[in-house]
Amino acid sequence: MRAMAKRGTILALLGLTASAAVAQTQQQGPVSALKGHDRNAPVDVSSQRIEVQDRADRAVFVGAVHAVQGDLTMDTERLTVAYSTKQSSQASGSGVQINRLDAAGGVVVHSPSETAKGDFGIYDLDRKLITVLGNVQLNQGANQINGSRLVIDLDSGRAVVDGGPLGVNSSGGRVTGHFTVPQRQSQQH
Repeated sequence: MRAMAKRGTILALLGLTASAAVAQTQQQGPVSALKGHDRNAPVDVSSQRIEVQDRADRAVFVGAVHAVQGDLTMDTERLTVAYSTKQSSQASGSGVQINRLDAAGGVVVHSPSETAKGDFGIYDLDRKLITVLGNVQLNQGANQINGSRLVIDLDSGRAVVDGGPLGVNSSGGRVTGHFTVPQRQSQQH
């Protein structure tokens, strides 16, 4: 009985639903990098396997992991969810708060206006930061930036890409970019 109640609490905590695989919203036009993202929205996760490590206050999802929070999605092979348990006055007696998501095994973070790819990802809900590490590629429309590390501040919408040490990734220690230029009409005199 206790194991069943514990599993029910963990599943409720993580907001596991079959709707995690719903279609992503279409791009509505360029915006700042995730500025105004609702980090308090529920997090829905689906995967092939879950291991709950109650004493460590974490759950590990493995195999084709898909996580959704609002209009932000993350796809990876392995996702570790760190959480804290709080006592509440509600009928359930306790609640769980997700603090951090650590992704490994290739990471794709997608919002309505950007897509970021890398080897690893960290979504720190407490600090309101998303960090993507290793062979980073950030795309917005036809524009692309490559580097070693991407840090997105969810409060300000500021995104910073670093080149990293020489030889560590495919960018050769430098930030590289490809930007589209609008076609202009030639003026005849």
